[in-house]
Amino acid sequence: MSDQVTARDLGLNVASGDEKELFKWFIASFLFGKRIQQDIAVDTYRVIVEKHDRDTPRKLCNCSWQELVDMLGEGNYTRYDESTADRLLELCKKLNDEYGGEVSQIHQASENRKELEQRLGEFKGIGPKTVEIFMREAAKRWY
Repeated sequence: MSDQVTARDLGLNVASGDEKELFKWFIASFLFGKRIQQDIAVDTYRVIVEKHDRDTPRKLCNCSWQELVDMLGEGNYTRYDESTADRLLELCKKLNDEYGGEVSQIHQASENRKELEQRLGEFKGIGPKTVEIFMREAAKRWY
């Protein structure tokens, strides 16, 4: 894998317009945005999204906190497992409540890229690095 993991490295085609692909990249970006080894973030992404089939906000929100902690542990994402489980549950709840469970709705609600990036940053646990990682791929679809 290269220095930066891309959506393609994960078998995703964000530019396709498929909402599920966009959500998967959103989750991957969230995991990559933390101070953790990239290979651990990739493994954890694969555990959550591929092995446990939590590939939509609804499916992710239907996990218990303990199930998420266990999945994070399975991917060796143990340094931040409890806080990450909290934030993943908050992320999918906010996405469901405010954007109808669709990442593309964040874009549609934004007047421009700056506002989109600001809205992304309003999700607990998403900082400038995660926004940068996410937009690296999402911008190809939208801008």
